[in-house]
Amino acid sequence: MAARDGDGWVQCACGHKHWGLNGAAGILILRGTEILLQHRAPWVHNGDTWGIPGGARDSHESTIDGAFREAVEETGIDTALLTPLHTFSDDHGDWKYETVIARAADGLIAHEVNDESHEVRWVEIDVVDQLPLHPSFAKSWPELKALLQSF
Repeated sequence: MAARDGDGWVQCACGHKHWGLNGAAGILILRGTEILLQHRAPWVHNGDTWGIPGGARDSHESTIDGAFREAVEETGIDTALLTPLHTFSDDHGDWKYETVIARAADGLIAHEVNDESHEVRWVEIDVVDQLPLHPSFAKSWPELKALLQSF
């Protein structure tokens, strides 16, 4: 077990290049009819797109631990104000991205913490697909949106 041992590129069996030697995790935060999205900086992989806070999981981290750590690093949120509801998996067989869906309590504040983000913003669920979305998030969005309607 090593801290920060998850950073690196892998090529999955599907032939796609992904960030996260141990897979990756992100967090989809729900507040009423809005979700928190991150506008990715142009210099990052698939930059200048919108997605959720997330990134590579370290070998010792659970999905929730990895998603929460990434959210703190990228948005400065207080994870004590989150209630995990469900985990959605985009499974490629030998690599996967797991999205933790969580409800935000009143008082949750998010902001750009590092240069990976241009902006973080609460976005109405019904207009999310009008933004230029990160390609992987765009692919999962229809299923994630359907899941959000059950909470």
